[in-house]
Amino acid sequence: MRKIIHIDMDAFYASVEQRDNPELKGKPVAVGGSSERGVVAAASYEARKYGVKSAMPSKIAANRCPELIFVHPRFDAYKAVSQQIREIFYDYTDLVEPLSLDEAYLDVTSNKKGMKSATRIALEIKKRIKESTELTASAGISMNKFLAKTASDVKKPDGLFLIPPDQAVAYVERMPIEKFFGIGKVTAEKMHKMGIFTGSDLKKWEEYSLVDRFGKSGYYYYKIARAIDEREVNPNRIRKSLGAENTFNNDLMTMEAIRKELDTITDVLVRRMNSSKTVGRTLTLKAKYSDFRIITRSKTVDYWIETKEQIEQIYDELASQIEIENGFRLLGLALNNLNHEEQDESEEPKETQLTLEF
Repeated sequence: MRKIIHIDMDAFYASVEQRDNPELKGKPVAVGGSSERGVVAAASYEARKYGVKSAMPSKIAANRCPELIFVHPRFDAYKAVSQQIREIFYDYTDLVEPLSLDEAYLDVTSNKKGMKSATRIALEIKKRIKESTELTASAGISMNKFLAKTASDVKKPDGLFLIPPDQAVAYVERMPIEKFFGIGKVTAEKMHKMGIFTGSDLKKWEEYSLVDRFGKSGYYYYKIARAIDEREVNPNRIRKSLGAENTFNNDLMTMEAIRKELDTITDVLVRRMNSSKTVGRTLTLKAKYSDFRIITRSKTVDYWIETKEQIEQIYDELASQIEIENGFRLLGLALNNLNHEEQDESEEPKETQLTLEF
């Protein structure tokens, strides 16, 4: 059995902006563009009270909160703070798996400080983050990644929550299905129609039935309903896709305009492929209509996609499969089936003894 901590910075981008600009403290702040086509990248807790959320169109966010202050993102600043925080993590363990700039898993089962309590480690890390960055973080502690990530969201912001091993199954059984990491709004609605509203309801379903209804994800749902997650904290997390996308000030209404923009996006994707020495076998075209509906088209080939010419040939075929209708506000290209082996996460869980101190 492991001791896993999930650290999640609170409203990270917005908090950095409020820290660096005292005039923004206590005010509703959105990091992102304020234009007609802008999107909120992050929102302060003052803004969230009005229903402003990340990935929300800026126009809607401004309508919900007329006093909302838009700040252009400064990713170099966020990366610098993120690196500062990770150095703190490495003082305790080398088993650190960053999920993004603002969150990471830590396996502290065997840690550099020789501390027996994962909760004490989490408290110490939170304190050091606050002292060195003036920012707050929330921490979740439990015996696996699913439970630790679930716990970190319970008492945000500046929270800490432990799900002890001997209480894990009962805790999951009580959880509303919407709170499960990996179950989104659409899946939750589908589960509601099946009579699944809590972890206890989900646990009643046989594995084959869940796989039949949800595909490969059914295996995952079957396990987490039983508080099982055998994924290890992977400090060398494998990239599963590489992509680039762009949002436009004016909707693209012609195939000529679409291909012109895809050419620009391809240049960005190829630079990222060359920088990371990555190639793949599947190309996916993503398109968002002006009414925010999203469609995707993919093609898998039997050779490595590694040049701009190859990408152009494939996206030209994919673009011909889409209806322009009322125009596109966003286009993107992503490369999948990359040149490495995916980690096999389908192994059966091993039996564990709940004896470690948390």
